[in-house]
Amino acid sequence: MLGASDLKRRITIRRATKTTIPPFNETVETWADLIIVWVKVNQVTDVEQYRAQEIGVSVDTRFTIRYASEVAGVGPLDRVAFKGRDYNITGVREIDRNLWLEISAVARVEG
Repeated sequence: MLGASDLKRRITIRRATKTTIPPFNETVETWADLIIVWVKVNQVTDVEQYRAQEIGVSVDTRFTIRYASEVAGVGPLDRVAFKGRDYNITGVREIDRNLWLEISAVARVEG
C-alpha cells in the first residue's frame, strides 16, 4: 500500500496558457506552473528510436501523487516538470477512490 513516506520527490505540474502579444495580436502559448506536489516516481522504460535518420530517446515515467482538488483536472493538455525535463502527460488514472492519482508521462531526450 502506498503511503506518505513513499512521496520522496517533487514535481511541478504545468498548464498551457495563451497570451496575446501586441501590437499584432499574435497569440503565443506559454507554460505556467499550476502546482508543486510530492510524488513517487517509477521509471517505466527507456526507448531508443531511429526514425528518418533521427535518433531520439524517450523516457516513460509514472508519477503517483496524492489526490487533491487542485489536481483533479490534470490531463494530457498539461505537463510535468521533473529534474530539469518536461514530460508530456499521456494518461491519468485514479487509485483508491480519490486518494491517489497516477500520471503516466513521456519525455523526449535529445541525443
